[in-house]
Amino acid sequence: MAHYRNGVRLDPAGDKALPPVSLQALREGCRGDTDFIWVGMLSPTAAELEEVGRVFDLHPLAREDALRAHQRPKLERYEDSLFMVLKTLWYTDATDQVETGEINLFVGRDFVISVRHGEGNALMEARRALEGRQNVLAHGPSSVVYAITDRVVDAYEEVAACLVEDVDEVETSVFSEQPTDDGRRIYLLKRELAEMRRAVAPLREPVHRFTVGAVSGIDPDAAPYFRDVHDHLNRVMETIESLDALLSTAFDAHLAQITIRQNNDMRKISAIVGMIAAPTLIAGIYGMNFAHMPELGWLWGYPFSLLLMLASVATVWVISKRAGWL
Repeated sequence: MAHYRNGVRLDPAGDKALPPVSLQALREGCRGDTDFIWVGMLSPTAAELEEVGRVFDLHPLAREDALRAHQRPKLERYEDSLFMVLKTLWYTDATDQVETGEINLFVGRDFVISVRHGEGNALMEARRALEGRQNVLAHGPSSVVYAITDRVVDAYEEVAACLVEDVDEVETSVFSEQPTDDGRRIYLLKRELAEMRRAVAPLREPVHRFTVGAVSGIDPDAAPYFRDVHDHLNRVMETIESLDALLSTAFDAHLAQITIRQNNDMRKISAIVGMIAAPTLIAGIYGMNFAHMPELGWLWGYPFSLLLMLASVATVWVISKRAGWL
């Protein structure tokens, strides 16, 4: 919990030195027009969220969404307060997967309540960075919305950069000379991109409304800061779309490579079959048990048949080699 006035935190010693105080007393301490409170919660219980909701008069439907989590990014108004949902993303190197969490924000005239679910995007650094920018913090609760949204979107860019490296690796593997099985990895990467799209795409509209000052309760003077966040969101969305297109192209190329290899294998098999079939035909003819056959009494008949077999194999090999089948 933190209490701010005129862009300055009233307990400069930090969270560890903050004496125990009830939420009700902290709320009653906000008396000036520039005063506001920031309460941060991590995976709260129903009882904890109920207490906060009672003190700050939070709407029951918004409290239910914040408790259950697993919401899509959105911005809703409940009487005199706003409820905003952001999806948090982080990249796990061990599994090459994008993990998701959630941050729910209750924004009122003199308070911001952040409810975080998941391990990613701890807000302590965002709080400290914001407290070092008094000119930004002076915008009140709007500054907290900006700081959290900016940090979440910065994490999107970090995840996108990791996925760019993965897609580059897939492209290199697909077009390598060695046979590869990239179909499964391409599918998994497209799933990760779909997960990112579900987090990024719905957030663009609320942030755009912040940039034009169209949301009551968000300081219009904070619009330039949200424009920067909106630009980053657009950049991430463009990266997602381009990576998705590249993966689709890589998958098509992967299938084409498989088809080409299969054709090459079939050519080699056909050439080998041809080299076996010619001597087999000669041996089959000479193996027939007819009384009247030419050359049965010829002294050089057996060596001639062997030479004829070798000649047929050599002829098929030369023709296949020139055709590029071998």
